[in-house]
Parts: sequence; C-alpha cells; structure tokens
Amino acid sequence: MSRRMPRWEEIKPLVKIRPPGLGPEARLAAAADIWDLRKIAKRRTPRAPFDYTDGAAEEEITLRRSRQAYRSIQFNPSVLRDVSEVDASTSLLGTTTSLPLALAPTGFTRMMQHEGEVAVARAAERAGIIYALSTLGTTSPEDVAEAAPNLNRWFQLYLFNDRDMGRELLRRAKDSGYSTVILTVDAAIAGARLRDVRNGLTIPPSLTLKTLFDMALHPSWWFNLLTSEPLEFATFKNFDGTVAELITTMFDPTLNWADVAWLREHWDGPIVVKGIQSVDDARRAADHGADAVIVSNHGGRQLDRAPTTFELLPHVVDAVADRIEVYVDGGIMDGADVVAAVAQGATAAFAGRAYLYALMAGGEHGVDRALQMFSAGITRTMQLLGVTSIKELDRSHISS
Repeated sequence: MSRRMPRWEEIKPLVKIRPPGLGPEARLAAAADIWDLRKIAKRRTPRAPFDYTDGAAEEEITLRRSRQAYRSIQFNPSVLRDVSEVDASTSLLGTTTSLPLALAPTGFTRMMQHEGEVAVARAAERAGIIYALSTLGTTSPEDVAEAAPNLNRWFQLYLFNDRDMGRELLRRAKDSGYSTVILTVDAAIAGARLRDVRNGLTIPPSLTLKTLFDMALHPSWWFNLLTSEPLEFATFKNFDGTVAELITTMFDPTLNWADVAWLREHWDGPIVVKGIQSVDDARRAADHGADAVIVSNHGGRQLDRAPTTFELLPHVVDAVADRIEVYVDGGIMDGADVVAAVAQGATAAFAGRAYLYALMAGGEHGVDRALQMFSAGITRTMQLLGVTSIKELDRSHISS
C-alpha cells in the first residue's frame, strides 16, 4: 500500500481542540459519574471537611459493605420491550416526585462548600425531588424555604436535652412550609469517626498551623469561607468544638420510643423514623405512629459493623410495607443503585455523600450535575431492564 501525507481538509474535521473553559460548569463537564465528582471535590477541599464527608466510624467496615452490597447484585433484564417512554416518577407520602430519589439531611453543609444548603435545595427544586434539611444545617429553615419556595421540603430533627428547643424547631419548620419531619434515632451518642479525630476537625474549622498551611493548598475554599457569612448552626446557638463533643453535650441519650409519641403530639404532619436497623424496630416504628421509616445506618458513621441496609431492606419491607412506606440510604452512588433499591422493595432511596461530593466539586452547578447523572442512570437502567415504570420494578429484576 502506498503512503501519502494527509491533506489539511481531511484532518480539519477531526480537530476538536477547544480552549479551556472557566468556572464550575467547565470544571464539571468531563465528569462522567459521582466518583469523578469526588475526585474533583478532593482536589478542591481541605482534608478535614473532605474527610468528614468521605469517612465513617472506626474501621469504616460498614461504609465499605454498604457500597459492596450494590456492586454485588445482578440485574435480570427482559428484552424486546418498548422502552421509548419511561416514567421514573413515584409518590412519597402522597406527594409526586420526579424520581424515587431524595436528598438526605446532612449537617454542616456550608463547611463543605460555602453555598451550602441553599445550593442543594435549589438543585432539588429544579429536579422535582425532596430535600431534607438537617437540624445541624448551616442555613436556617426560613432561608432554605425562601431560596426554594416550590421545593417539597422535609425537616430532620435531632432531639436535644432541651425539649423546648425541639418544640421551637418544629414550630419554625411548620411556619416555613416543611411538610414532613424525619426523626433520627441512631445518634443518641457520637460514633467514633477517627478521620475527624486525626484531622482535629472542629466546627467551625480552627485556624491552627496545620490549617494555615492548608490555606496555601486550597486558597479559594478558605477565601469563600472567610468572606461569606460565619459558619454557624442555623437552628440553635453556635457551638465551638468537635462534632463528637456537640453530640455528647446536646443530644439526649435517653431517647426512646415514647419520644415518637411526643413528636406526634407536637407535629401534625407525616413523621419518618430514620435509623431503623432491625425488623423489630421497623414494626415498633409503625406501632408508634410513624408514617415511614428509613432503613439507615447513618452512612456507617455511627456503629461500625452495623447491618448493611440494602441486605436488611427486603426483610423490613416484608414486615411493614403494608402499613407504612419504607425508604433506604447508605451506599447510593448512582442511578443503578436507586433502581436496585426500589427493586428490593424501597419506595425511594436517600443519597447524602453523593450530592456533597458534587457540592464540593462545583457548588450549585455540581449538585445539578449529580442529579442529572442520577436521573440519566435511573432512566437508562430501567430501559435496559425492559421496565417503563417505577411501579414495575420488583425482586425478579435483581439477584445476588
């Protein structure tokens, strides 16, 4: 075969070199999945707040098991189905949501990235899904409601030693249009989050020699932190110390099932109990008037070696799903995970770390990007399974 030099008119259509873009949208453009967003987040965020998001309790066994549970399943597709139209919407406590996905409550969100809860709420509003604001949030319930007025807002409640504070939080949530309260029940004391101990994490971050050195490596993060509103809790007086010290000082270790009845007396909307890790406790939650439960081990951040929620989920569903709705969290990192959770019996899956990685990677644009990934992944997985509606998913679609 003879050789020749290529002509420019033959090469020109192949040249796709573009000048590098600026801003978060350009930074996120090449991210293909949540793990890519995590890599960007790790580069842009100081170690202590990144590890607070990324880490878990003790040896992080529960965290690894949670992720492995989703990786280990097999999907069982049906072919030759018309999947040109797919409906991924569902209903949570009587309200339609565009996806069987909700954004879980996370504390100290403005510590990860200065836009914080407002960015997350606006992205959730655009996506048509639920966002739950944490008691330990760094934006007030009122400010989140103002930023995302059409969002289906849920409020997550920790019960403190001071029950008057709990009543006041419930009043503020009701007055600000929050439809549902999530009572978290697996954090009566603090788990041993060893990364935080080793990093010396405090809320707000302390200016030590270590953090001053970190400023040189992450100047934009520190600039945004120091030039925006002070990082403090939005639902109670500021606390200066570690997360473990806060929980030990303020949380009520006497929390028990009678407190679910107490909550029912002070809240006339739906109640979700989060932190269910056994079938018996799921039954108790239903018996005490909960409208839904979240099968959750706190993202592996409390008791290491806790039950793997994806594996526990079908047993809880079989026990109580005829009485209350059942949700799940822990290890949800893409749309396929959400589809697997629904096939396992969950009404919806809650994601936390995934959107925090996105927030750290690109603020509000990052959360938008993550939710686009989730939506595309849910739709694609359903189509490849031969499923056109969330209601069609069941355990026949997955196997271990």
